[in-house]
Amino acid sequence: MIHFDNTYTVLVTGAAGFIGSSLSEALLSQGCKVIGVDNFNDYYAREIKEDNLSCCCSHPNFKLYEDDLSNKDAVKRIFDEQKIDAVVHLAARAGVRPSIERPLDYCQSNIVASLILLEEMRLHGVKKLVFASSSSVYGNCDAQVFTEDLKVTEPISQYAATKSAMEQFCYTYYKLYDIKTVCLRFFTVYGPRQRQDLAIHKFTRLIDEGKPVPMFGDGQTMRDYTYIDDIISGVVSALVYDQTSYEIINLGGGEPVTLKRMISEIEQALGKKAIIDYQPMQQGDVIKTVAGIDKAKHLLGYAPKTNFSSGIAKFVAWYKANKSKTTGAA
Repeated sequence: MIHFDNTYTVLVTGAAGFIGSSLSEALLSQGCKVIGVDNFNDYYAREIKEDNLSCCCSHPNFKLYEDDLSNKDAVKRIFDEQKIDAVVHLAARAGVRPSIERPLDYCQSNIVASLILLEEMRLHGVKKLVFASSSSVYGNCDAQVFTEDLKVTEPISQYAATKSAMEQFCYTYYKLYDIKTVCLRFFTVYGPRQRQDLAIHKFTRLIDEGKPVPMFGDGQTMRDYTYIDDIISGVVSALVYDQTSYEIINLGGGEPVTLKRMISEIEQALGKKAIIDYQPMQQGDVIKTVAGIDKAKHLLGYAPKTNFSSGIAKFVAWYKANKSKTTGAA
């Protein structure tokens, strides 16, 4: 486990979310001061986000700002009030299909707000950034394994386009202002606190409640699912990485899983059978994601420890224990 000097201060954006709250807890446990910022938007219930942060908010080394990163004055105030050593930028408007319906909102939240953050980093001399990108930038790539040197100029959703664009803006700020950056391409993160609109959480709830589960396509689409603990270990390693000044690195589980298998694993963990509702493929969905993680292993010492079956069992146990808090999900 990495330990930080107790004066080392990390700004975590999107701190009340699934990944942000998990990261904030991990950093606090490893000696960091954490400044969290979240706008508590209505993408899902505020109560869930508050529960995510409940452990952090009682910690003496945690401070939360409820602000929107697209508000320049609010972001400036945070940087003026806090001496920040590094930023982990997780905040983004999430969701592939909603981005197709609301592209301007996604550009405002994922590009304009991110540039405001980068500008304040520049103006305040903050020289370390970890940016949360996404496997969606690969689009419907033909490669057997997605490696960081592949061309990513053909995104098939506005969400993917915003992530690809921000990787380039991060590079620009590194070149012009020496902001040392690691862009991490996350591959389908799951585990306790996962958003309820995402497949594993949604399917678990539907199967548990005896409701039809929508299966888009023939069930052979594949995702490289990554357990939350493995993602957090990769993010923390990226935060202390200092061998080069700009990198794009995949963080995946290393075990691509078909949609059919995902449903089967949830059935097994719940002890219930799914009622399948067969649907055509949806616009913006990719056929497969397969993470090449050799670069992460080499540069970050990244080694995912939770296989898919174990991860689903852990998630379902958490779901059962927290079912009363996760009903009425989007």
